[in-house]
Amino acid sequence: MKKKQICILGSTGSIGTQALEVIEEHSDLYEVYALTANNRVEQLAEQARKFRPAAVVIANEQHYDRLKALLDDMPDVKVYAGSRALDEIVEADPIDMVLTAMVGFAGLSPTIHAIRARKAIALANKETLVVAGELICQLARQYCVPILPVDSEHSAIFQSLVGEDENPIEKILLTASGGPFRQMTMEQLNTVTKADALRHPTWDMGAKITIDSATMMNKGFEVIEAKWLFGVDAQQIQVFVHPQSIVHSAVQFRDGAVKAQLGVPDMRLPIQYAFSFPKRLPLSGDRLDLFAAQKLEFFEPDLKKFRCLALAFEAISRGGNMPCIVNAANEIVNRAFLEDRCTFLQMSEIIEETMNRVAFDKNPTYDTYVATDVEARRVATELINSKS
Repeated sequence: MKKKQICILGSTGSIGTQALEVIEEHSDLYEVYALTANNRVEQLAEQARKFRPAAVVIANEQHYDRLKALLDDMPDVKVYAGSRALDEIVEADPIDMVLTAMVGFAGLSPTIHAIRARKAIALANKETLVVAGELICQLARQYCVPILPVDSEHSAIFQSLVGEDENPIEKILLTASGGPFRQMTMEQLNTVTKADALRHPTWDMGAKITIDSATMMNKGFEVIEAKWLFGVDAQQIQVFVHPQSIVHSAVQFRDGAVKAQLGVPDMRLPIQYAFSFPKRLPLSGDRLDLFAAQKLEFFEPDLKKFRCLALAFEAISRGGNMPCIVNAANEIVNRAFLEDRCTFLQMSEIIEETMNRVAFDKNPTYDTYVATDVEARRVATELINSKS
């Protein structure tokens, strides 16, 4: 049987490395065709030596010579650099599936190129649908390309919908861990540090998404994703804080029945399910023991304390390029917080002010998204500088 050829955009990040574990565990079914990274040259070279892809791409062109030197003795592995190379590599004929695990707006363009090349998409880059959900869904329909969710919550919803094709969704129940600051007061949040925010109680993720989880902007982005992935209105999506992270999300149908997907926190499961759908393959690791779990708790999120989640809902209701504005501003404040250039609570303030300052476009094109992203980043950066 021919092995499925997989391209991993962002192979050195948390999702990318766990995807490689899945591929290694099922090497009889999957093979790496291409690996990409932004700056982690040594790690990318190590992955190339182990998995021997046809090509590797380093997005930051400044690292090309270093990567080329590290793989000089492997002539079968082609080495490329730059954003154009990312767009081109996903179009390679042998590729069957592209795992989009890049972080941020940078994942949008290669995802569009992959869809136009009719590659199945395993979507882990949530910003793609946050920024341009309508465009991406339209392209997926046009080119008959499946988009298989990799986020644990969206995979849980997807798994709950299998076999329910003719049954409309009444409500999506989107779970959130609540992050490290769930029980803190506003006064306490005013003094939290990046070290505090990076200590997630459940998941082991990259720095950017961990900070987004602490602000609950990550959950706001997931609401926007769910709207586009499952064709529902924002009013049909309800966020629940579930500290145990056992129920990964659920779907309520019009007869009142609720279907949920439960499991231990392990991102390899949704990654593997996206690779293998509709089949379920064996997966090593822990199994859920509900007796050991003892309790499952659910709480409403505090939208005053976690203002970013409320801003995401506002962006959905306004539509157009507003989610793009929110995403760009969030990327800027996230980095600023990690670099100690703004406080935890200032992040939502700067995002909201950016939403008010950047030109709103109700019917954006791809070029609009690109221009909006640039403008929102500029405005957010200026606001950070004015507060420092």
